[in-house]
Amino acid sequence: MQRLFYQIIGSGRPLLIVHGLFGSSDNWRAVGRALSDKRQIISVDLRNHGRSFHHQHQDYPQMAEDILQLVDSLGINQIDLLGHSIGGKVVMQFAKQYAHRLRQMVVVDIAPRHYPDTHSWIFKSLFSLNLDQYQQRSQLDAALASDIKDAAVRQFLLMNVEKNDEGSFRWRINLPALFDNYAALLSSVEPRQALDVKSCFIAGGRSDHISAVDRQSIRQCFPDSEFAVIDEAGHWVHAEAPKAFCQIVEQFLDD
Repeated sequence: MQRLFYQIIGSGRPLLIVHGLFGSSDNWRAVGRALSDKRQIISVDLRNHGRSFHHQHQDYPQMAEDILQLVDSLGINQIDLLGHSIGGKVVMQFAKQYAHRLRQMVVVDIAPRHYPDTHSWIFKSLFSLNLDQYQQRSQLDAALASDIKDAAVRQFLLMNVEKNDEGSFRWRINLPALFDNYAALLSSVEPRQALDVKSCFIAGGRSDHISAVDRQSIRQCFPDSEFAVIDEAGHWVHAEAPKAFCQIVEQFLDD
């Protein structure tokens, strides 16, 4: 059985954090530390990401099962889940499949609906990089700059590059598998009937990922939901406004 890589900090009631596309548990270290004063924080790497196993297939039911296997291996009966972007969809899928194992959930800047393709151009840019040609990360950054203008996005993506034993760069993520399964990652995770799961949906005020129509759909799917908007943040809510983000999460989980 292949299990997800995870990192644990703190003690108390566990909160498991699920990152988004091209992310990893490393991206959540600062937030994890901030939230670990009152609870145990478990940050995972999804399949084909970070230090977790690579697999040719990846969809939401499989990723929810991956989370369940980890929760079982840690001896946790009921878990609190927090997920960002596709990680939020993994959390909602977990609620669909294993509601009895979920105490409450925090979903960050994503709705359960199908989303349009917004990443194919990023895949194209990453595939165009011949990692063997470069010796320094700054060279990789410069090579991506013509296609990806945002330096913060380039830095985030290049966290997925590491050196092998010979000193050459390689992808830590399973880039081909993520591309092959990208359509599945865009798909809806809407439950067929309403789920009675205590939920908090946090949106970035400068993001368009959760619309007014999405709010109505979310309330139909998860009636016991509350909403919070952090005006100064975009899609990367936790990174752009970490203090406000952590305050909302802590207040919700402590209620």
